[in-house]
Amino acid sequence: MRFARSKRGLRLKTVDSCFQDLKDSRLVEETFTIDEVSDMLDGLQTVVHSEVESELINTAYTNVLLLRQIFSQAEKWYLKLQTDISELENRNLLEQLAEFERAEFVSSNKKPNPEPVKHKLTPLHEGASDLLQKEIARLQEENEKLKTRLKTIEVQATTALNEKSKLEKALRELQIVKEDKEFDPTQDINELENTVAALKCQFEKTLNDSTANQKSLEENLVTTKHELLKIQDQLSMAEKELEKKFQQTAAYRNMKEILTKKNEQIKELRKKLSKYEPDD
Repeated sequence: MRFARSKRGLRLKTVDSCFQDLKDSRLVEETFTIDEVSDMLDGLQTVVHSEVESELINTAYTNVLLLRQIFSQAEKWYLKLQTDISELENRNLLEQLAEFERAEFVSSNKKPNPEPVKHKLTPLHEGASDLLQKEIARLQEENEKLKTRLKTIEVQATTALNEKSKLEKALRELQIVKEDKEFDPTQDINELENTVAALKCQFEKTLNDSTANQKSLEENLVTTKHELLKIQDQLSMAEKELEKKFQQTAAYRNMKEILTKKNEQIKELRKKLSKYEPDD
């Protein structure tokens, strides 16, 4: 706001000077003809038109350069920006900006008081490596949590399968006992059948619960594996981005240039040494 106000003030002074120059240079007579007045006004119109047009063009270009910096940083960090052109003509917001500018101008004209030190925000282009390191650490931590969850689900699924196998084995043994008891007339067949039926109902209920639990565990296992693969892909992309950022640093380029020069020097030394070696 202060920069824009300063530029606007300079342009207004220029316009004022145009009128003042006209007064000093042309208004020296007491009376003027219509042609003379028309000529003076046309000349003044041309000068003022040029100054205003120059200011409008400069303001537009300045805004474009400012937006270009913002968009460049947003594109670098894969941000999606949205604008509402209708807000540019919002009278309430424009009046609030005008009131803010007047308040700032009044406060700046007062005697300055000691102000606390204002901490500036860190630009987006600084600390890129630190941000990537934190993102990698977060992804690694989430990766470890998913691995632990995956192991827990696998253990639960294995336990459910073992219980299902034990119940099936017990049912087969009961059926064998039932078949053996049917040929023994001394036993109470009805009591045995009731016992077997109760055990069978209990087994079927437990088997259904185990099947449902196993299905749920399998679905959780598949979902967890998908999440794990997604996190691993994100981790790989973050590591590649960090490596790319490091390769773009000045230290990496200097190191690469030094290694290239050393390799060239070694090749030259080998060529010189080969000249002094005796032929076989």
